[in-house]
Amino acid sequence: MPTAAPVEIKEPETTEVTDVARPWKVIVWNDPINLMSYVTFVLQKLFGYSKQKAHKLMMDVHTTGKAVVSSGSREKAELDVFRLHEHGLWATMEQDT
Repeated sequence: MPTAAPVEIKEPETTEVTDVARPWKVIVWNDPINLMSYVTFVLQKLFGYSKQKAHKLMMDVHTTGKAVVSSGSREKAELDVFRLHEHGLWATMEQDT
């Protein structure tokens, strides 16, 4: 009975490298729906920011279209994005550069 010859398996080549040590950042994006006062309120409620800091972040969102509102581990960023979505804000996460 013939036997199969061993086959050499090459490791797949990947071009994407994820550095687990780099923090993830959470970005809130401008939208035409939420009031500026509401965005300020949500940032205070979810992240414990002072009214001044929350207002500054909201103004960054309003004037430049986005603002980084938190950073940390991937799990923390995922939770923050989820919580922002629950409050009706448009948020994404990306690994810090």
